[in-house]
Amino acid sequence: MSALHVLLVDDDADLRASTEQALDLAGLQVEGLSSPEMALERITAGFAGVVITDIRMPDMDGLTLMTRIHEIDGDIPVILITGHGDVPLAVRAMRDGAHDFIEKPFSGAQLATIAARALNYRQLVLDNRRLRAVAGQVDDLEARLVGRSNAMIALRRQLRTVGPSDADVLIIGDTGTGKEVVARALHDMSARAARPFVAITCSALPDTLIESELFGHEAGAFPGAIRARMGKFDHARGGTVLLDDIGAMPLALQGKLLRVLQDRVITPLGSNVQHDLDLRFIATSRVPLEAEVSAGRFRADLLYRLNAVSLRLPPLSERVEDIPALFARLLSEACARHRLPARTVSPEFLAELARADWPGNVRELRNVAERHALGLERDQQDGDAVTQTRSLAEQVAAHERKLLVNALIRHKGVLKPVYESMGLSRKALYDKLVKHGIDKSHFLNLNKDGTPTGM
Repeated sequence: MSALHVLLVDDDADLRASTEQALDLAGLQVEGLSSPEMALERITAGFAGVVITDIRMPDMDGLTLMTRIHEIDGDIPVILITGHGDVPLAVRAMRDGAHDFIEKPFSGAQLATIAARALNYRQLVLDNRRLRAVAGQVDDLEARLVGRSNAMIALRRQLRTVGPSDADVLIIGDTGTGKEVVARALHDMSARAARPFVAITCSALPDTLIESELFGHEAGAFPGAIRARMGKFDHARGGTVLLDDIGAMPLALQGKLLRVLQDRVITPLGSNVQHDLDLRFIATSRVPLEAEVSAGRFRADLLYRLNAVSLRLPPLSERVEDIPALFARLLSEACARHRLPARTVSPEFLAELARADWPGNVRELRNVAERHALGLERDQQDGDAVTQTRSLAEQVAAHERKLLVNALIRHKGVLKPVYESMGLSRKALYDKLVKHGIDKSHFLNLNKDGTPTGM
């Protein structure tokens, strides 16, 4: 159960803290979040956990959050926290897909019991998905790795063979090809699926604390080590560790990692006691590591230990025929995530996508899908031919809409800096948003390029 966890969403900091503590004392892994937007950033179709949310919250209420979660994955249990007057609303929400509800005031033990049942249900859902994948049936692996090209069919076949095993795996692929998606699929298809999946970005580890981060340390192991700390390897015990961009790992640490891979033991800094380690390791690299070995930047013995099973992810340039279906899938996901109506694209636009270069691969294509879902690609889709057929008023309206959308992205949906920067009154801005059918909530927590934060 340790890999499955609870997302607790409540804008009341005091209630959130006390509820989080109660669930933690009951032995549940829980993460408290102050807004629904933060929860949506963490939800995927393979989300390993459940969501507990208050109904009454500003900007987005708990029922809207539940709807948006179920648009991503309809089998994620959502538990609603209600006030006394909200009980009839919660009962109706149960008919609409809520897993359960609890009325304030409630005891921590009561909520923990409901959450534990929901976690058991979610575990069964994920186990069934994994078993269908192992049996070679059409499963969520088809949704995670879209494509009917020979390269993608072969990759999914390899995953169904390797996933249920306990073998360490090396994944090679260009930037944006989906290496972490494949790593998570391997984990979810294995017998370790109910245990932690811990991703470690090797290039982001601080040089001075890198061993402590991975192996942990005892109190007093080095200046500032006031108390003992569990390392990431210990935190992932029984599960899977993803060593992302392993080619960036310092040579000195590569030798210590080699010993961990060979012996499955670790020794925390400041300790002489070895800890047995039950882990599966998956490593990724953007470049073939043989070249790094020849350049003296990567240990040959570590490469031989890692690449007993090696998977290569094809760039989009090698599976051009998958681009239309992949874009349609990414666009559908983006529209669901932003709670927007489904958008269609012309065959001409899809053909144009297939002819384009995609150095950023699937990640770059996903960014285009996000912008298209938000309406930012509307003018580009049809090109100058459409612009020439528009009246002057239509072209001015389209330009005004584009300026408003860009301002909302720039200020992440906060209206005050938008109307101040555009020289409008608050009411004038509201009127223009209504006129152009723009919902400011779609622009909360966006990067400046129009993609959600964390992408």
